[in-house]
Amino acid sequence: MDALLRNFFNIDVFQQVLPFLLQGLLTTIGLSLLVIPLGLVGGLFVALAATQTESRLVRALVAIYVDVFRALPPLVLLIFIYFGFPFLGIDMPKLLAVALGFLLNNASYYGEIFRAGLMAVPQGQMEAARSTGLTRLGALTWVIVPQATRNVLPDLIGNSIEVVKLTTLASVVALPELLRVARDAQSLLYNPSPVVLAALIYLTLLWPLVRWLSRLEHKGMISR
Repeated sequence: MDALLRNFFNIDVFQQVLPFLLQGLLTTIGLSLLVIPLGLVGGLFVALAATQTESRLVRALVAIYVDVFRALPPLVLLIFIYFGFPFLGIDMPKLLAVALGFLLNNASYYGEIFRAGLMAVPQGQMEAARSTGLTRLGALTWVIVPQATRNVLPDLIGNSIEVVKLTTLASVVALPELLRVARDAQSLLYNPSPVVLAALIYLTLLWPLVRWLSRLEHKGMISR
């Protein structure tokens, strides 16, 4: 037990690396606040393109996009963008490469969630909104999309929690997010306690969201 505590829960190491891990946490939070809204907006456009157009070509292209980027590992996508684009003459900053990679990946997942929400809204809602004088865009903005979002809110929150955890992939381009800082500290101190502390920080950060998600899911089951 002493060896376990010394190697994984070393209080002295915790105190030594905590300031550096908090700096990494700020990077993780900032990155999450960037990529989650980008994914939500991109996913909404993907869902609208899949459900609100009569063009078979557009629907086919959207389906291909969703299938490809849901099947492609995000780590591989990020490596290709950051390390592959320079061979095409495109030298991207780290943050832009991460944002683009997450946008392409997240929009495919959020798009499927929004699509399910949009399809769950009765068609009569669009007709009723149009009968009040709203344009199609106005009906989508003020009537259809809000209802669709409410229908799939637990799924959106659940996916956003996964996105926060996926920000650890940014370490592949040397962005100093939380896990990257913890692993650097581990290699310097020859002790895995920094990684354990990073895990505890993630738990503290995400636990309230997980509890909120559970309450929303419970309310949804009751309402059914």
